[in-house]
Amino acid sequence: MMNRLKCILTYDGAGFEGYQIQKEKRTVQLEVQRALSRIHKGTEVKVSASGRTDAGVHAVGQVLHFDSLLDIPEAAWQKALNAHLPKDIWVKKVESVSGDFHARFDVVKKEYRYKVSLAKDFNVFDRDQVYHYPYPLDLEAVKEACGHFIGEHDFTSFCSAKTEVEDKVRIIYSLDVELKGEDLEFQIIGNGFLYNMVRIIVGTLLEIGQGKKLPRDIFSILEARDRGAAGRTAPAHGLYLWNVVYDDN
Repeated sequence: MMNRLKCILTYDGAGFEGYQIQKEKRTVQLEVQRALSRIHKGTEVKVSASGRTDAGVHAVGQVLHFDSLLDIPEAAWQKALNAHLPKDIWVKKVESVSGDFHARFDVVKKEYRYKVSLAKDFNVFDRDQVYHYPYPLDLEAVKEACGHFIGEHDFTSFCSAKTEVEDKVRIIYSLDVELKGEDLEFQIIGNGFLYNMVRIIVGTLLEIGQGKKLPRDIFSILEARDRGAAGRTAPAHGLYLWNVVYDDN
């Protein structure tokens, strides 16, 4: 009997060319499928994830599913996968789900976080995990601008020109920023995100914090539906796929 398994995994994106398999490149999907192939004695097992992450982007709560004929307890699945995976990927949980569950198409909400260091001195140990941005910021202006993203909008201005999907309307449920000492963290939850959308939003908010744009400019940038109207794309290494939410029903 075929069993469908749902996995929650975390990975350090610094050593990967993104999540999705690419020819002759190291990716998260490739490593997971290699581990599954070893567990299945050489048989190829394909996985489906909640979505792609780009090169350098990290995950705390990426979700994927796969099908297997093996009858293995959930805890044993986690142990077996982690035994075969490299040290920059870790499976946090494995659970059996119904055969119609789909890691991508059943997503209700996603949460991303973006980490910024405002410290004057560069911390070499954080070079692949945090965006070093040692400039003064008007945090109140940033917070004001965050509120203008809430709701349903066309995010054409906040996605890469390489974006292939035609429908660029998305819903942002919350967008918050928190400062702890010299560490700044953006938290954004939405029903879905376009290619580079979170990184462009963060880059634009940082420009607002520096006074290069005003909080109210968000309205005109959204209306422009032009990538050139928004700010720079923040680097990949500060971004984390934090959590993926599914409908319990």
